[in-house]
Amino acid sequence: MSITRRLLGKAALGLAGAALLMQGTALAAERPAPFDKPGVKIALVRYLSTGDFFQAYLSGVEAQAKALGVDLRVLDSRQDAALQADMVDQAIALGVQGIIIQHGLTESMKDAAQRAVDAGIKVVAFDVNVENPKIPQIEQSDRDLARLALEQAVKDNGDSWKAGYVYVAGIAPLDRRNETWVDVKKKNAGISEVAMFGTLDNPIANSVANQARSVLQAHPDINVMFAPYDEFAKGVKIAVDEAGLNKKIKIYSADISTSDISAMREPDSAWAATAATNPAVVGQVSVRALAQLLAGEDPGHNVIVPPTLITQKELVDKDIKNMEDLSAKLPQFAHADVAMPAWMPNPNAK
Repeated sequence: MSITRRLLGKAALGLAGAALLMQGTALAAERPAPFDKPGVKIALVRYLSTGDFFQAYLSGVEAQAKALGVDLRVLDSRQDAALQADMVDQAIALGVQGIIIQHGLTESMKDAAQRAVDAGIKVVAFDVNVENPKIPQIEQSDRDLARLALEQAVKDNGDSWKAGYVYVAGIAPLDRRNETWVDVKKKNAGISEVAMFGTLDNPIANSVANQARSVLQAHPDINVMFAPYDEFAKGVKIAVDEAGLNKKIKIYSADISTSDISAMREPDSAWAATAATNPAVVGQVSVRALAQLLAGEDPGHNVIVPPTLITQKELVDKDIKNMEDLSAKLPQFAHADVAMPAWMPNPNAK
């Protein structure tokens, strides 16, 4: 039998295909149980979902879940604390193996989270303190977020200024950011908080803007606004712009989105700086930490995603117009090597 070039080509293709199949099988085998087989179900139980940050967070959760091949169920309580607790019970009834609790109130989620643990379900919590040593806390390093923004505020304005402060107590990330604010005021006696206000009523930015209008009228001496959540900062900016005070007042915040970047890049924008993690990356880390628990690994009790300071000047100088630009031009923003064991698929890999 003569061996033709065509037969050799077919043989080569067959060997290549077999090699790829074996490689894929090997990769699948390297994943620990239960991820070595399809059928893993997890749930994301949300308290907050309004705004660009939470949409991006969800996209990160979805991307990492897809990379792992898990069945993701999303339950959204829309800031109804009692409903969020019920949704944890719904997730338990669905037979999920893991639950991500995203934001919420400690008093309503503590018992619900314990019920999930008692049912043998692995749980992680993002930006809500459920006061449970068995439940890892996913954090953006909120104290560092506030510290970076406030250090820039001092750098820009000196250590003596009148501040308006936007805050809602009882939300874990805001409480942690508040601790840093309190500490900064203690260390800088010249910083005077003349007004505190804030709300999480939807739509959050418009509700905060309504409050900020009254605050600016009552306190015309304010020259810095600390709004450590981007929906708060959007609301403050609306009021500042309407009052024509955009050249007199500087806004410092936490978190970032494409619409935030556009607002910061506007000519004479009052929004001077923000400190942020990539919300999509935080979503990915939340899923990875839960996956580690399901695989019998320990991601640690505090799983912290490091933040980045982003200034208005940097956005303009580097011509950063959206989140894609931000990830491309600030590589530390695009991926966090957190909760990333060797077997974990990276949804950002190209």
